[in-house]
Amino acid sequence: MIYLTGDIHGDISIRRLKTLSFIEKETLTKDDYVIILGDFGLVWRNSNEEYYWRKWLDDKPFTTLFVDGNHENHALLNEFPVEEWKGGKVHRVSDSILHLMRGQVFEIDGKKFFTMGGATSIDKHMRIDGISWWKEELPSHAEIDEGIENMMKHDNTVDYILSHTCSLRTNLKIDDMYDSRDNLIDFFEQYAETMFRYKHWYFGHFHDDLTLDEKHTVLYNAILKL
Repeated sequence: MIYLTGDIHGDISIRRLKTLSFIEKETLTKDDYVIILGDFGLVWRNSNEEYYWRKWLDDKPFTTLFVDGNHENHALLNEFPVEEWKGGKVHRVSDSILHLMRGQVFEIDGKKFFTMGGATSIDKHMRIDGISWWKEELPSHAEIDEGIENMMKHDNTVDYILSHTCSLRTNLKIDDMYDSRDNLIDFFEQYAETMFRYKHWYFGHFHDDLTLDEKHTVLYNAILKL
């Protein structure tokens, strides 16, 4: 089984997973997955508190997966070992916590997922470079190129897109005054929304739970079963 939820921001909202209302929660195994759609936040300072909550997740019956958001320590995250897993590349944070890296296609339980984390921090003017904000919050040209190449290998077709933010056209359905652009939004507009074929696109970032149309859903507190 695969479940999706939105940002947990480290210990701020991780307790959401403490009271999972899964009917099946007593039968979950490490072959079941909870995917967090960015702003995981438990790779920040390698503090004792972070280690506590990582251990707490490791002890759960499911495996935790996440795409990165903008509020991550990207420099620290990139220090974790890279492995091949289910057809794509991951950072293994701990025994059963995996970061689904950018521009990858994973085959999980017979379904294909394209992952592309990252987003622009609208509050970066209040943050400190290398302390509370990292320029790697947006994908590099290499990560975007790798995503295009990996999708081409799969005939530009997956079941689901998982990301932290979304395309411009989808963002305008959340905020009709939105006018910001960056290389990630441009990639989503030029490729994901135009050339990629997918059943549904799930993302976080906006701290809301909304199905915007038949193909786009933003998640925050909700825990959705695929």
